[in-house]
Amino acid sequence: MADTYDVLIIGAGPGGYVTAIRAAQLGFRTAVIDREHLGGICLNWGCIPTKALLRSAEIYHYMQHASDYGLSVEKVGFDTAAIVKRSRGVSGRLNGGVGMLLKKNKVDVIWGEAAIDSAAKGNQPGQVTVKETKRAEAPKGAKGAGTYSARHIIVATGARPRAIPGIEPDKRQIWTYYEAMVPEAMPKSLLVMGSGAIGIEFASFYRTMGAEVTVVELLPQILPVEDAEIAALARKRFEKQGIKILTGAKVTKVEKAADSVTATIEGSDGKSQQITAEKLISAVGVVGNIENLGLEALGVTIDRGVVVTDGLGRTNVPGLYAIGDVAGPPMLAHKAEHEGVICVETIKGLHTHPMDKGKIPGCTYCQPQIASVGLTEAKAKEQGFSVKVGRFPFAGNGKAIALGEPDGLIKTVFDAKTGQLLGAHMVGAEVTELIQGYVVAMTLETTEEELMHTVFPHPTLSEMMHESVLDAYGKVIHS
Repeated sequence: MADTYDVLIIGAGPGGYVTAIRAAQLGFRTAVIDREHLGGICLNWGCIPTKALLRSAEIYHYMQHASDYGLSVEKVGFDTAAIVKRSRGVSGRLNGGVGMLLKKNKVDVIWGEAAIDSAAKGNQPGQVTVKETKRAEAPKGAKGAGTYSARHIIVATGARPRAIPGIEPDKRQIWTYYEAMVPEAMPKSLLVMGSGAIGIEFASFYRTMGAEVTVVELLPQILPVEDAEIAALARKRFEKQGIKILTGAKVTKVEKAADSVTATIEGSDGKSQQITAEKLISAVGVVGNIENLGLEALGVTIDRGVVVTDGLGRTNVPGLYAIGDVAGPPMLAHKAEHEGVICVETIKGLHTHPMDKGKIPGCTYCQPQIASVGLTEAKAKEQGFSVKVGRFPFAGNGKAIALGEPDGLIKTVFDAKTGQLLGAHMVGAEVTELIQGYVVAMTLETTEEELMHTVFPHPTLSEMMHESVLDAYGKVIHS
């Protein structure tokens, strides 16, 4: 007889483990299946370890500029192995924490490769076969290969780096984010293909650590999902730091030598150039892990490489659900977590609402940081809004000046007719921590008047959020 659960989740990344914990809280007998690591890509090879690397780079940057703060530091340097060891240690600590949370909430962990044999039908639960995995050793207490069944099966298998034909990663000279996180030595030169969050974060890290960095972006704007004005300001900062940026360009060919790669890059004008670097990072997006799960045989609708859902996690096949990266963009850990909670609360019969993707913040942890939520100015106009736009520069903020971070901008976009906050966009120090204020405001349907009447503490960077709103309505004080 198969072990039977109420809810069975395939994938123990941020979406999967959070969903499992919430399901257990709701009284469901719950299990989560994984083949490699608790916490998924985000915790082990993405969000968390990259932030640890970027923190090391940030401190190294400040040490190099100690004299700007009236300090002196001698023999500034770094140890690549120690930086990587710290990053991996942070991931390891959190990986263990996920295991403890699952145990605390009485969620079973099943270790292996999962495939869905059937979905629930009538009184019969769906069935999943789990085969032994060779990818990683099972956590203590985990169940192994076997047959398991559940009334509700949730696919939370995440995504993997997209590979461009002819430029496939080889783990030596052509890297994905996996290899970029654990360099044996800092490369002296680096070519980054793609200027989304992943590409820009690694470009920022390696440039700070001394590498000559070139970023190649197919589209005319770096950070393509961001507001054009914010992206342009960020580009100026990156170029000032010495990062070479080629937009409207694509890598058409890569030749590998013993200790370098030479890329042929074609510009929008049709002209080509060659750039040689020690390493190339391919950061051209990710694709959902939908293969070998049995989804096609069950008739699950797939569109452009991701599972189609109804906004509450439900697929077109009763008893089967999908959340997180495998269910489509935005491919962000916090989206996956919230999506999973909505899904399992819907299964429970609670009153839920489909996720509003327009209120999901995006953050890029480069130097300077970038954060945003909602519509860009261009998108708002495309959708027919008459807009009021507010801006406030970091150079007008006392706390930013005191921190030695006078470069940056906060931009807000309002509906001129109703005062609705349509979007907020930031570039500068600590904006990834500031953006949540606007997210809360948008969720609560706060108007411009309420934001203007809100008292912000002084001296803080958050005062700029207030000033940006005031600027949209001709009331700005410090600019």
